[in-house]
Amino acid sequence: MTYRCLFRIALLLCFSTTALSTSYSLLRFQQRRSINVCQKLLRQLPSTPQHCLEVRMHFQVPEEMKKAQKFRKEDAILVLYEMLQQIFGILTKDFSSTGWSETIIEGLLVELHGQMNHLEPIQKEIMQKENFTIGDSIVLHLKNYYFNLGQYLKSMEHNSCAWTIMKAEMLRNFSVLKRLTDYLLD
Repeated sequence: MTYRCLFRIALLLCFSTTALSTSYSLLRFQQRRSINVCQKLLRQLPSTPQHCLEVRMHFQVPEEMKKAQKFRKEDAILVLYEMLQQIFGILTKDFSSTGWSETIIEGLLVELHGQMNHLEPIQKEIMQKENFTIGDSIVLHLKNYYFNLGQYLKSMEHNSCAWTIMKAEMLRNFSVLKRLTDYLLD
């Protein structure tokens, strides 16, 4: 077992779920590390064939995500969790036409699941305590955005070009996720 692996196990043993809910700095570290792993895995998937650019759609990311507005850490948690959940859902759809490595997709799903597990207790706390927040309205817009992605995949019959476009969109999503982690400070 490597030192890096032992360090990760020690971190997990030292910090219970309750401690995670109060240690935003640790959560930020975990999320950034996992986002980097996901980006690396996505980049290992085959590149875009030139003919796929013809079927590219320009999906409208919610306006709130484009603006450099100040998020509260609670809002960032809600948005991070929703995005991870939606990306996970997309990756569990039929990608057999892509020739993508199942090992890479499984690695992505494991990372996404781990990220959601770290966020879920805090997300639940926020949902119980908070009234309507900016995060709630963004989540509604995100659901529509991801619905459109799913509809695009369906209309393209989950073909390899549609998945190539999804890969590019997911890379863009992970860049947004990384920016959101900036708001996770103690």
